[in-house]
Amino acid sequence: MTREIRLHDTLRGGLAPLVTREPGKVGIYACGPTVYGRVHVGNARPFVVFSLLKRFLVHEGYQVTLVSNITDVNDKIYAAADGLGSEALAREMTAAYVADTDGLGLGRPDHEPTATGTMAAIIELIELLIARGHAYEAGGDVYFSVKSYARYGELSHRRVEDMDQGEGVEGAELKRHPSDFAMWKATKPGEDTAWDSPWGRGRPGWHIECSAMAEQLLGMDFEIHGGGSDLAFPHHENEAAQSGAAHGGSLARLWMHNGMIQSDAEKMAKSVGNIFLLSEALQAHGRDALIMYFVSGHYRKPVDYDADRLEAAGAQVARIREVGRKLVDGASPDWSAVLVERFFDALADDFNTPGALAHVWEWIRSANSSAGPVGRDDLAEMLEVLGLSNLLDAEVAAPPEAVALAEQRDAARAARDFARADALRDQLKELGWEVRDSAGGPELLPL
Repeated sequence: MTREIRLHDTLRGGLAPLVTREPGKVGIYACGPTVYGRVHVGNARPFVVFSLLKRFLVHEGYQVTLVSNITDVNDKIYAAADGLGSEALAREMTAAYVADTDGLGLGRPDHEPTATGTMAAIIELIELLIARGHAYEAGGDVYFSVKSYARYGELSHRRVEDMDQGEGVEGAELKRHPSDFAMWKATKPGEDTAWDSPWGRGRPGWHIECSAMAEQLLGMDFEIHGGGSDLAFPHHENEAAQSGAAHGGSLARLWMHNGMIQSDAEKMAKSVGNIFLLSEALQAHGRDALIMYFVSGHYRKPVDYDADRLEAAGAQVARIREVGRKLVDGASPDWSAVLVERFFDALADDFNTPGALAHVWEWIRSANSSAGPVGRDDLAEMLEVLGLSNLLDAEVAAPPEAVALAEQRDAARAARDFARADALRDQLKELGWEVRDSAGGPELLPL
């Protein structure tokens, strides 16, 4: 842990050093999905960013606890449940989320708490805020009083007068100030799940859920709070205020926000209708190309989801596989050490994955021009942190029946019989093989 790691902190508005609460230990809380539908590629970006950040920190010698929550009670779930029921929909979509993100091959967070599984802690936190004069009950609802907390607005750098909580007119007549936000909502007609509380039957607001889950698993003053840049306000601003008002101090030391995935220059979102489901993206492009697509852009910048970028990512994946066929087991040459150091220095500088990748490509160019055999160890070390070390795995020959199906699929695509091509692709998956289309023709890879 001799390398200084700096990350962009939204609160400070610039780079800040990672300073741990306890020597050698890092806690990360990354906001997960609200499970009212299948997750899309934009939802997957924070999952990838913070899973890989954990890998990097572990490489640097830290003991890392990654927490990513699941919001399983929310207005959007009630609205989407229709005849299924909100509890059943949340269960179904939670299982789908786990299956879809498992397809990324990055492992699971250390903890994945749910709002419904944290209800006692949520109610206890609301009671503490009321007792300390930072919240009030009105008509069965409970609201946080933004005027009671002098630091409100410091994370998003906004004045209270300029803030819109996005709650519309709901509860407006009950609020002491228009910017006060709901922490507990009394049950309304059509809501099929509710919990008992000191203020009557109801359910929590979105922001208090994450405060309670983060505090329960990581405590106060943990190292990194992460999520999409669209969450800085109101969600993270409100989280910070609730926990700070309840306990004093700060919920997190660094607030790290990833940029949005865009489609046609707009944020990818279900409400806009421009989403590409993660499950469909994995099926169309494969996990390796998708991970390469994510790490090719800086986590803080918006990235377009388009065919050109995904095709380029697929070509980069193929390039690494090609060099992997030429490498030998064992230590890398002396020239490799400098590039490895530069790779990890780039990650230490605000987790600059495209900058780190540049050193991977330099390593590959050097390996290709080397006169003698080149050991794979250093390249494998770099790729492991990016979630791509599998590209160096020894290739397994596809059985004849899989090769025959791939050839039939290629012929069907040439004849523009895409329905048959899709059916043949599904047959290949049943055999345990994935077919990838590349400039050199179809490529079979084991699942």
